[in-house]
Amino acid sequence: MILGCRSRTGRTASAAGALVEGMEASGCEVESIFLPELEVERCRQCDGDGWGRCRDKDECAIEDDFPGIIEKIRTADALAFTTPVYFSDLSESMRAFLDRLRRIARNDSGGIRGKDALGICLAGGGGGGAPACAASMVRMLSGCGFEVVDVVPVRRQNMDLKLRVLRETGSWFASRS
Repeated sequence: MILGCRSRTGRTASAAGALVEGMEASGCEVESIFLPELEVERCRQCDGDGWGRCRDKDECAIEDDFPGIIEKIRTADALAFTTPVYFSDLSESMRAFLDRLRRIARNDSGGIRGKDALGICLAGGGGGGAPACAASMVRMLSGCGFEVVDVVPVRRQNMDLKLRVLRETGSWFASRS
């Protein structure tokens, strides 16, 4: 579980927790990674063409926590990505992470492409940004080469319903792995 939220106790983490409950109830082991707690820089577009080692070697030149997360992704059976919705889009930490991930996943030499992935996008406020964020999540995860099996848009207003849905979704997702 890759989370782009800062709070471990807020609505976005609660939505992720419901998915995890369903997965663990079905026998899966789940590790949660909170991106804002780690050092994950934005892509530097290292060379004059806007690329770097990522273009040919499926690795990033930046020395931060990114390689450790990538190693966990490569050994995982499936991935879930959870983000709060900011301005109808992914959180800044999720966007920065996925921007770098899609660069190293483009050649498929590292075992990322084709893995099942699921997304959760949780909107506060009026909640209208959840569908647009879900579409962005699909584009980004597909661009990384994941097999996107579902993206669940959640609004603050339907949180109780969606927590039940996410528990069931977690159980279903676990059965695919």
